Amino acid sequence: MLLQGKSAVIYGGGGSIGGAVARAFAREGARVFLAGRDTARLEAVAEQVRAAGGTADTTRLDALDERAVEEHASAVASQAGSLDISFNLISHGYVQGVPMADMELDDYLRPVLTAVRTTFLTWRAASRHMVRQRSGVILAFGGEGHPVRGHYLGALQVALHAIESMRRQLASELGDRGVRIVTLRTGGVPDAIPPDMASREEIAAGIERATLLRRAATLEDVGRVAAFVASERARTMTAATVNISGGALID
Repeated sequence: MLLQGKSAVIYGGGGSIGGAVARAFAREGARVFLAGRDTARLEAVAEQVRAAGGTADTTRLDALDERAVEEHASAVASQAGSLDISFNLISHGYVQGVPMADMELDDYLRPVLTAVRTTFLTWRAASRHMVRQRSGVILAFGGEGHPVRGHYLGALQVALHAIESMRRQLASELGDRGVRIVTLRTGGVPDAIPPDMASREEIAAGIERATLLRRAATLEDVGRVAAFVASERARTMTAATVNISGGALID
């Protein structure tokens, strides 16, 4: 197993991507700690993990609350004996479908501030424990890309560029202390589109058309790659992005 004996915190663990990553980590032997605001969704994922023979703990947590994030990270490290993997997958509340020229300032800024705040808080909390251990992996999700013609994405790319700048800086600061930071880039995951979204099929088809392989990453693909990147098999990877977009994003 790739992650045998490791402890992994997944913020937003009740979401579709967070759940897929949790299941993959658990299959590879990790004890997963799911954190988020929706207790019912967290427990649903935890039950899936346990039913498959894995170990999962859940905590209702606001990943924008500085004190709560610090206390949770410390509790995980104390309970599990280490904090080995941290993956922030909370949503940022983007306002999309509105041209920038017509957007309200707060609607544009709010998701950027949310992304930067939660990323900073969760990465700082994890890195403090990982530095003491002289080991650990922090994962990010998304990665910057080019604007998509014909779509109004609001501040999405601004937030993703900010997170990537943070990744580069933190990786540079913590590399000699044994801590790795890597971003997973997908170009979109059709399985993660809410089933009640009116244009779901159109968006999913557009994601697949943009790929070179004519197939987009699935939730299971994301989980498998995340588990590999978090493992010792990827121990030389840091300050890097892992492109699993099927060629939609060209490096």
